[in-house]
Amino acid sequence: MGTKTIRLDEDVYERLKSEKRDDETFSEVVNRLIGDWSLLDLAGTATEAETARHREILEAAEQNATQDREGLLEQFGIERE
Repeated sequence: MGTKTIRLDEDVYERLKSEKRDDETFSEVVNRLIGDWSLLDLAGTATEAETARHREILEAAEQNATQDREGLLEQFGIERE
């Protein structure tokens, strides 16, 4: 197996380095972090009904989070701009 050289911004390198375990190479840490699959692997696997239901759940969660955040701001007397 060959190797490749890649460029990383310094902040990205530092983030990667902070994830690295003492017994790992950088290749191993990258492999561990990206795993064996990605969300793209799931593309096209849900039915239209499942997709619609997931959208409803996410929208409700977002609405609840907004209400919670606004409640906390009000509780602490912080005015939104």
